[in-house]
Amino acid sequence: MGADQIVTVASAIRFQYADDRTFISWATGMNTNPAIWISVFLVAVVILNMIPVKYFGEFEYLVGCIKIVFIVMLILTMFILNVMEHWNTPYGFFNPIHQVKNESGTLDQIITGSTGQFLGVWTACTRAIFAYTGMDMVTITAAESKALADSEAMKMASRKISLRIITLYILCVLTASFLVPTDHPFINGEGQSTGSRSIFIIAVVEAGLPTLAQFFNAMFLFSAATCAADNLYVASRVLHTLALRDQTGPEWITRRLRQCRAGVPMRAVLLSAAVMLIAYLGPTGATGARLNELSSNCTVSFLVVYTTICATYLCFYQSLEEAKQYGNTSQTQAATYDRNHVRYPYKSHAQWLKAGYGMAACIIMLIFNGVDSFMTTPFDVRTFIASYISIPVFLLLIVGYKIRRHGFRFSQWGPERSKDLRNCVQVSSDKRKGRLDLVDPVLSFENVKRLGVWVWVWTK
Repeated sequence: MGADQIVTVASAIRFQYADDRTFISWATGMNTNPAIWISVFLVAVVILNMIPVKYFGEFEYLVGCIKIVFIVMLILTMFILNVMEHWNTPYGFFNPIHQVKNESGTLDQIITGSTGQFLGVWTACTRAIFAYTGMDMVTITAAESKALADSEAMKMASRKISLRIITLYILCVLTASFLVPTDHPFINGEGQSTGSRSIFIIAVVEAGLPTLAQFFNAMFLFSAATCAADNLYVASRVLHTLALRDQTGPEWITRRLRQCRAGVPMRAVLLSAAVMLIAYLGPTGATGARLNELSSNCTVSFLVVYTTICATYLCFYQSLEEAKQYGNTSQTQAATYDRNHVRYPYKSHAQWLKAGYGMAACIIMLIFNGVDSFMTTPFDVRTFIASYISIPVFLLLIVGYKIRRHGFRFSQWGPERSKDLRNCVQVSSDKRKGRLDLVDPVLSFENVKRLGVWVWVWTK
């Protein structure tokens, strides 16, 4: 995914917007080979990941604050512009026309009516998944967090990230969707650059604010660059963790990937950065074509991961039920497995149902993610490979694991579940973080104080 963000940076800096009334062009970006920008930002991202994690975390906290302020500003700007507009057709949520483009980026066919509308909504959903990927990043950073021992802190972090991202994304899309008509040529592939196809940039340009459009594009560039740094951090820590568990191949490779300097697994960072060199393929082809392929590939990879996470939780849930049913544990340990116990830390509403729904939804999206590749004439091989290559790679990794663990004894190749619950923990207090507990049935100073603390916990 980091390579995709680097390509996004190179695309954002090559910004040009030209219609009958407005002309914007970043000459430096347009007149420079994209490979140079990819090299510059790739080196910057690697250097940033080499600094001690304490300072990297502080930098990311500052960047996160800047992004939240910008998104709030974006929402307010779109809302103000909405007040000045009329919400008639072709403004709205659904586009009854779905355009299918071939490998070169030219229009292959147009699908109209209810089928076109459904395909448009489906394509939007699969592409929106790419924007939501990374919501689980808090689990990667947990190992280097001072609050790791506090299970409540990790749970609160996960909930706050989910609520913030979902709320802000929904408000962004909701406020901007009424400002750009569905038949605008730039969102239908005629923009001169990737940035000119952004509905936020189109909205402010149409409102007569071209300077604000340039600011928006600069912030999008900044966000993509910092996201690339985040993705490299995640990839290197996952690789380092695999090395610690002796799952990265021969010992001479694993031994080097385990090594750290100033708390940073530098060899894991460099090896992960080497994979990001695929970003140099981004500038080839039609405008945004390779970017779409990379984002599609990243989306499928994350859908595979999320499917596995949901399946793993369902197995964990079943192990909890079996431990409670058979009662082969001490009374103290049994409380750790009891979902109704006040100190059980892993509980939320309808978890097994949400896990089953998430797994089914991810599998459906995996199967139909590359539906456009089947509609072009001739068959779009590049889009098909980009949309589905991660699935056979994942299956090959499973086969490799089975061969290494069980050889060719196919009778032992079935699903594996450790049923090991020894690492389950209990929260340290009966009072759960993030809950609003009012002491008085009427308005009082103590209730107001507790309300203020509750708001602060959820917003800080």
